[in-house]
Amino acid sequence: MDKKYEIIIFWSSEDDAYVAEVPELPGCMADGKTYQEALSNAEQIIEEWIETANNLGRPVPQPKGRLAYA
Repeated sequence: MDKKYEIIIFWSSEDDAYVAEVPELPGCMADGKTYQEALSNAEQIIEEWIETANNLGRPVPQPKGRLAYA
């Protein structure tokens, strides 16, 4: 994966799984039974998100790196 997007991973008791969110790509999320599985799934979903956006002619945000939250 050549794009370096921030991935936020957290445990979701509701889903009983780790959830990985990619804040810079709207709606881009994945989950997994383990932290590593969630990360791996997120990396795959990022590629699919970008491919879909390109196929639809939509802009793909450039990765900004670590995001700051207040």
